[in-house]
Order: sequence, then C-alpha cells, then structure tokens
Amino acid sequence: MKTPAVLAVAVTALLTLSACGGNSTTASDTAARANAGSSAAGLHTASTSLGTVLVDSSGRTVYVLSTDGPNRSTCSTSCLQLWPAVAPGGHAGVTAKVGSTATQSGTMTATVAGHPVYTFSGDQGPGDVNGEGLQDFGGVWYAVSPSGTAVTAGSGSSSSPPAPYTGRGY
Repeated sequence: MKTPAVLAVAVTALLTLSACGGNSTTASDTAARANAGSSAAGLHTASTSLGTVLVDSSGRTVYVLSTDGPNRSTCSTSCLQLWPAVAPGGHAGVTAKVGSTATQSGTMTATVAGHPVYTFSGDQGPGDVNGEGLQDFGGVWYAVSPSGTAVTAGSGSSSSPPAPYTGRGY
C-alpha cells in the first residue's frame, strides 16, 4: 500500500520541478548572458589598477611566476593550492600565443607567450591584483598583459619579465 503513495508523491514532485525549470527567459537573464559573453571565452582582458591585464573566465587576474620557463611550470602541489592553474581554453583580446602545459603535479594550465599562468587565491574577485609583486614559491608573481609580458606594479605598464627570464618567447 505504501508504494502507490510514494509513487504519487514522486510523480507530483517531478511535475512540479519540471514546471519550474521551463525555458522562460527574462530580459535580465538575457542581459546577464550577454555581459558574460567575453568571460565564456576563457582568457580575456580587463581593466585593473595595473592597467589592462589578462583575466580568466571568472574575471580573476592572471599571473606568471618568474621562475617558470617556457612551457615549464615550477609550481608544486602546495603552490597550486594558493596559485591555481588557469584552465586551458579559448581566448579573446590576447595578442600573445596561447597554449597549454602540465604543472609538476600533472595539472594542465594555460600558457601565454609560452609561460604557465595562474590565478591567486588572495584575489577575492574580478579586478583584484593582490598577487602582483609577491615573492612566493621561489619567485616573483606578476600580472600578465595582453601581449604576454609581465606587468610591473606602480608603472601602469608592462615590461619584459625580470630575471631569471631569458627573453626567449616571453
């Protein structure tokens, strides 16, 4: 006797949920999707206090580590907990070559001008640049310009990466 009652409740719940999950679209839904259009592309550009920098699909500033080499990440598992790798994907407004490589732990990360890129867990949202110039995990972290060069704090411009970069492809 309990089976028909449970079945009736399940069918009622299913019908209620399917009615709520219809395909109706409001103007605000359409506007939100339009505004998110560029972020769906993966890496793209945004304006910050450092100027125009690369950001990930969530709008978080993208950084390079000075000790990484061309297509070589020195970021360990503990490093990746604070500096998550940027997932490879599309890109818009990036003039540098975009690719991908594996970190030491095997996690794939996007590369810009051949260098692995990461976000910073200390950035709370889009536009934050709290990782700029930090010395951590054996190197210095810099935001990345659309051309793939390091952005130096205070200058509002990008420059060649500091030592130990060799200038090859970055």
